[in-house]
Amino acid sequence: MSILDSLSGLLGGGQGGAGGASSLVSVAGQLIQQAGGIQGLSSTLQQHGLGDAVQSWIGNGANQAISGDQLNQVLQKAGLDSVVNNAASKFGVDPGQLMNQVAQVLPHAVDHATPDGQVPSGGGFDLSSLGGLAEKLLGGAKSA
Repeated sequence: MSILDSLSGLLGGGQGGAGGASSLVSVAGQLIQQAGGIQGLSSTLQQHGLGDAVQSWIGNGANQAISGDQLNQVLQKAGLDSVVNNAASKFGVDPGQLMNQVAQVLPHAVDHATPDGQVPSGGGFDLSSLGGLAEKLLGGAKSA
Protein backbone atom coordinates (compact mmCIF):
# COMPACT_ATOMS: atom_id res chain seq x y z
CA MET A 1 0.00 0.00 0.00
CA SER A 2 1.32 3.44 -0.95
CA ILE A 3 2.03 5.81 1.91
CA LEU A 4 -0.25 8.27 0.17
CA ASP A 5 -3.19 5.97 -0.53
CA SER A 6 -5.27 7.67 2.14
CA LEU A 7 -4.63 11.13 0.71
CA SER A 8 -7.36 10.98 -1.88
CA GLY A 9 -9.88 10.64 0.93
CA LEU A 10 -8.17 13.11 3.25
CA LEU A 11 -7.15 15.92 0.91
CA GLY A 12 -7.92 15.00 -2.66
CA GLY A 13 -11.68 15.19 -2.60
CA GLY A 14 -12.79 14.95 -6.20
CA GLN A 15 -9.24 15.48 -7.43
CA GLY A 16 -8.09 11.93 -6.76
CA GLY A 17 -4.84 10.90 -5.12
CA ALA A 18 -2.53 13.14 -7.12
CA GLY A 19 -4.40 16.29 -6.06
CA GLY A 20 -4.23 15.26 -2.43
CA ALA A 21 -0.57 14.33 -2.72
CA SER A 22 0.26 17.64 -4.37
CA SER A 23 -1.56 19.48 -1.59
CA LEU A 24 0.32 17.52 1.05
CA VAL A 25 3.69 18.09 -0.61
CA SER A 26 2.80 21.78 -0.72
CA VAL A 27 2.10 21.77 3.05
CA ALA A 28 5.44 20.04 3.67
CA GLY A 29 7.17 22.62 1.46
CA GLN A 30 5.52 25.51 3.31
CA LEU A 31 6.62 23.98 6.58
CA ILE A 32 10.22 23.76 5.35
CA GLN A 33 10.05 27.39 4.16
CA GLN A 34 8.65 28.64 7.47
CA ALA A 35 11.34 26.74 9.38
CA GLY A 36 14.05 28.59 7.45
CA GLY A 37 14.73 26.05 4.73
CA ILE A 38 16.26 22.62 5.08
CA GLN A 39 18.97 23.97 7.40
CA GLY A 40 16.41 25.65 9.68
CA LEU A 41 14.17 22.60 9.79
CA SER A 42 17.15 20.37 10.45
CA SER A 43 18.28 22.57 13.36
CA THR A 44 14.77 22.70 14.81
CA LEU A 45 14.33 18.94 14.67
CA GLN A 46 17.79 18.36 16.14
CA GLN A 47 17.10 20.73 19.03
CA HIS A 48 13.97 18.76 19.88
CA GLY A 49 15.36 15.24 19.80
CA LEU A 50 14.78 14.23 16.18
CA GLY A 51 18.34 14.80 14.94
CA ASP A 52 18.92 11.19 13.93
CA ALA A 53 15.69 11.17 11.93
CA VAL A 54 16.40 14.39 10.03
CA GLN A 55 19.98 13.32 9.30
CA SER A 56 18.63 10.10 7.78
CA TRP A 57 16.39 12.18 5.49
CA ILE A 58 19.29 14.35 4.35
CA GLY A 59 21.74 11.47 3.96
CA ASN A 60 21.70 8.87 1.23
CA GLY A 61 20.40 5.95 3.31
CA ALA A 62 16.89 4.94 4.31
CA ASN A 63 14.62 7.62 5.78
CA GLN A 64 13.79 7.15 9.44
CA ALA A 65 10.08 7.55 10.16
CA ILE A 66 8.61 9.92 12.72
CA SER A 67 5.09 9.99 14.10
CA GLY A 68 2.55 12.74 13.75
CA ASP A 69 2.72 13.20 17.53
CA GLN A 70 6.50 13.66 17.45
CA LEU A 71 6.23 16.18 14.64
CA ASN A 72 3.38 18.01 16.35
CA GLN A 73 5.37 18.35 19.60
CA VAL A 74 8.38 19.79 17.77
CA LEU A 75 6.28 22.16 15.67
CA GLN A 76 4.41 23.42 18.73
CA LYS A 77 7.65 24.08 20.62
CA ALA A 78 9.10 25.85 17.57
CA GLY A 79 5.95 27.86 16.88
CA LEU A 80 5.51 26.24 13.47
CA ASP A 81 2.32 24.26 14.09
CA SER A 82 0.25 27.06 12.54
CA VAL A 83 1.41 25.92 9.07
CA VAL A 84 -0.30 22.55 9.47
CA ASN A 85 -3.25 23.94 11.44
CA ASN A 86 -3.95 26.57 8.77
CA ALA A 87 -3.73 23.96 6.02
CA ALA A 88 -6.08 21.65 7.93
CA SER A 89 -8.57 24.49 8.24
CA LYS A 90 -8.24 25.32 4.55
CA PHE A 91 -8.80 21.70 3.52
CA GLY A 92 -11.50 21.08 6.12
CA VAL A 93 -9.69 18.14 7.73
CA ASP A 94 -8.68 17.26 11.27
CA PRO A 95 -5.28 18.81 12.16
CA GLY A 96 -4.16 15.56 13.81
CA GLN A 97 -4.87 13.55 10.66
CA LEU A 98 -3.04 16.08 8.52
CA MET A 99 -0.09 16.11 10.94
CA ASN A 100 0.15 12.31 10.60
CA GLN A 101 0.20 12.64 6.81
CA VAL A 102 2.77 15.45 6.88
CA ALA A 103 4.95 13.31 9.16
CA GLN A 104 4.91 10.63 6.45
CA VAL A 105 5.68 13.01 3.57
CA LEU A 106 8.18 15.36 5.25
CA PRO A 107 11.05 12.81 5.23
CA HIS A 108 10.52 12.33 1.49
CA ALA A 109 10.37 16.10 0.90
CA VAL A 110 13.66 16.68 2.74
CA ASP A 111 15.24 13.70 0.99
CA HIS A 112 14.02 14.96 -2.40
CA ALA A 113 15.41 18.45 -1.71
CA THR A 114 18.83 17.04 -0.70
CA PRO A 115 19.65 14.62 -3.53
CA ASP A 116 23.39 14.76 -2.89
CA GLY A 117 23.03 13.97 0.81
CA GLN A 118 23.96 17.54 1.74
CA VAL A 119 21.96 20.52 2.98
CA PRO A 120 21.92 23.16 0.22
CA SER A 121 24.14 26.13 1.02
CA GLY A 122 22.58 29.53 1.50
CA GLY A 123 19.74 28.34 3.68
CA GLY A 124 17.01 29.32 1.22
CA PHE A 125 14.36 26.89 0.10
CA ASP A 126 12.53 26.94 -3.20
CA LEU A 127 9.19 25.12 -3.32
CA SER A 128 9.87 24.26 -6.95
CA SER A 129 12.59 21.87 -5.71
CA LEU A 130 9.74 19.57 -4.66
CA GLY A 131 8.35 19.41 -8.19
CA GLY A 132 7.43 15.86 -9.16
CA LEU A 133 7.55 14.55 -5.60
CA ALA A 134 3.80 13.85 -5.37
CA GLU A 135 3.85 11.78 -8.53
CA LYS A 136 7.01 9.99 -7.39
CA LEU A 137 5.40 9.11 -4.05
CA LEU A 138 2.14 7.98 -5.62
CA GLY A 139 3.74 5.94 -8.36
CA GLY A 140 6.99 4.85 -6.77
CA ALA A 141 6.05 3.90 -3.22
CA LYS A 142 6.84 0.27 -2.50
CA SER A 143 4.44 -2.05 -0.75
CA ALA A 144 5.39 -2.86 2.80
